[in-house]
Amino acid sequence: MQNDIPNIFQQHNIILFDAICVLCNGWAKFLIKNDRQKKFKLASVQSPLGEAILKHYGMSTENYTTMVVILKGQRYLESAALLKVLQRLGMPYSLLSAGFIIPQAIRDFLYRRVALNRYQLFGTTDYCLLPSAENQQHFLEYAIHD
Repeated sequence: MQNDIPNIFQQHNIILFDAICVLCNGWAKFLIKNDRQKKFKLASVQSPLGEAILKHYGMSTENYTTMVVILKGQRYLESAALLKVLQRLGMPYSLLSAGFIIPQAIRDFLYRRVALNRYQLFGTTDYCLLPSAENQQHFLEYAIHD
């Protein structure tokens, strides 16, 4: 699978999310609802595919501290990842990408405060967000097996 990763990056914009995090699951559900053009494919960091992508970038497969967004092979983390996604969702969400005017150090500091405390603030779940028949086209695993 590791050898296929660069090819996958050329075909899909990818969002890796922490599937046991309630906040992250909520974000994934938001994307399923609002990414009507299916610009992004979701993958759990706990899945074999998610772990392969993390390994490709030399990132931890055990300690998840940020959402990872990959656009044409370019990796974005922390606040830049969030804003890049919002920018591509269209109106009204793209207006929130004005957050890029805030210096990155400040944006990332705020992002990290939430990310590092997300389990305490929002909780965890014992189940992964499973794709239903109507939303599986939003998940990377299904896209690469079609």
